[in-house]
Amino acid sequence: MSHITTHILDTTKGKPAANVSIALLEQAGDNWQEIARGKTNADGRIPDLLPKEKTVAPGVYKMKFYTQEYFAQDATANFYPFVEIVFNVTGSEHYHVPLLLNPFGYSTYRGS
Repeated sequence: MSHITTHILDTTKGKPAANVSIALLEQAGDNWQEIARGKTNADGRIPDLLPKEKTVAPGVYKMKFYTQEYFAQDATANFYPFVEIVFNVTGSEHYHVPLLLNPFGYSTYRGS
């Protein structure tokens, strides 16, 4: 399993959000550098965003979820074209960053 993982649940449908592009970025001063990119699978997950053996250094990271593309698949009106979740990595433990999503809102938490 990747050091950093995610999953998306579409709370309107009550189902995983498949085929959503996600970028993982690392903060570098005032800028952000993309270090990985993937798409959610049929279960709404990206289990291999980073190679299994790769861990990231402590620092500030963000996941950018391209939600506009997801909602456009079903021609669903939505408010957020993308969602960014910024989080701290403090060690080598596993970090799971889930997203609960609907067309007009979202929520997140540190998962396990």
